[in-house]
Amino acid sequence: MTPATAALPWRELTTLAGSGDGEQTLVARLLAHWRAECGAGTAALYLAADDGWRLVLRDGEEPLPPLLSDPARAGLAWVQFSGALVAWPADRPGEVEAPASPLSALLALAARGLRLGHELKLRGFEADYRGVELEALYDVGLAIASTLDLDRLGEEILLRAVSLLDARRAALYLQRDGVLRLDRAFGGAAAAELDPAQEATRRLLAGGTPPPAASPLPGTAYLLTAPIAIEGVARGLLAVADKESRHGVGPFRETDERTLALLANQAAIALENAHLHRQALEKERLEREMELASEIQRGILPRAVPAVPGFELAGWNRPARHVGGDYFDFLPLPGGRLALTLGDVSGKGVAAALLVSTLHSALHLLVAENGVEPRLFERLNEHILAASATNRFITLFLADLAPATGELGVLNAGHNPGLVLRATGELEQLVASGLPIGLMPGVHYRREPVRLEPGDLLCLYSDGITEAASPEEEEFGLDRLTAQLARTRQEPLDEVIAALGRELAGFTRDAPQGDDQTIVLLRRERA
Repeated sequence: MTPATAALPWRELTTLAGSGDGEQTLVARLLAHWRAECGAGTAALYLAADDGWRLVLRDGEEPLPPLLSDPARAGLAWVQFSGALVAWPADRPGEVEAPASPLSALLALAARGLRLGHELKLRGFEADYRGVELEALYDVGLAIASTLDLDRLGEEILLRAVSLLDARRAALYLQRDGVLRLDRAFGGAAAAELDPAQEATRRLLAGGTPPPAASPLPGTAYLLTAPIAIEGVARGLLAVADKESRHGVGPFRETDERTLALLANQAAIALENAHLHRQALEKERLEREMELASEIQRGILPRAVPAVPGFELAGWNRPARHVGGDYFDFLPLPGGRLALTLGDVSGKGVAAALLVSTLHSALHLLVAENGVEPRLFERLNEHILAASATNRFITLFLADLAPATGELGVLNAGHNPGLVLRATGELEQLVASGLPIGLMPGVHYRREPVRLEPGDLLCLYSDGITEAASPEEEEFGLDRLTAQLARTRQEPLDEVIAALGRELAGFTRDAPQGDDQTIVLLRRERA
């Protein structure tokens, strides 16, 4: 069946066109005339759409498909105009040439007007939708920018992405240790991590689509991703999948790509702010911890040096910025004897300072009970093992002095060797006789005898001195320490220490101090 070549008179058509009816009513009436001329039971007007031809108007009782991809397969004949077609059921389906008639021309013009009207309405809707979308993005930006907790922020970003883009699935990845690790997912499982070195991940970060097997959201049909970048460097990835639609799920629009990119930019700024906030809080916590550690250490170290007949004695401690666990003390013993000690607790901060406090209390108690004997260190070892955390230990040098004779009894538990600079210029090292305290149970120690002659100098020191580093990362070392002591050993002990401090500062060029520096000097006066 084809359209009749006969046509309504122009006068009737122009009267119809100028009747003042709405555009859609005019097209409906023209379509009714067309159906009548065709002799068809039903005729319909379809307008071009992205996914085929969509039904706009129908005249007649017979139902026709709401969407056409191939009218012939639907058993229809049709006439095509610009962006529109009129179709009707036919015995011989296929496209028919539009007759050169006033009705055909007027219907083509009316259909074109209707199509343009639909396009304008769609553009208006998209503009309105874009305005709403931008307003929603602004609200999202405010919401995530005000969230400084990283855990809450990740959840906020993901839920906002799902809401803005009507996505069924989503995932947020953040960079850790050079890999994009899953922070959280919505709507189903997601890949645990993505390797930026892999081609599929690079495609995701560029906003492309990887092979289905490499999708971070397996089992989805449509995927959209955007990198979370800070100063051009990808720090994360935001992925959404399967946009909700009336027919189930569908692809994302071009505007969705822009929306996700804007959201990812906002997320990058918010995440960076949250990281900086966390770093500031951590720095503040460390500052408080270091101050507390310093207070503990200052409360333990001796405030004055005891007077020892026939000897000069000095002690000095310069704590590092991140307080370590250096410790020195002088303990009076019966019979006018004096114990002097220098130790180094492993670790830094409050934990090290508290272990120093434990050492200080235990040492004073055990020295009074045991004297400076191997049994003292063995009991101290048992006490520290029971009282401290795993992997905490103490290197400790302890000597008791008999001022009348210059005799020393030395215990060294894994500490740097004590140095004896003889008045003759010779150097002796008092090496360790056992493992550090608290390292393992059942350790035994030896007491080593030493005698100081007039003019001899004993130096105890912590590794913060010998391991002080230059900008070239060269250590100050034992040789420089002994050479410096040899140059100044005749000077008052305060000057010996001051000169050593100047030498260290020159060597390190005032670089930040990495560890506590502690020294104890004992010199027997010349007769």
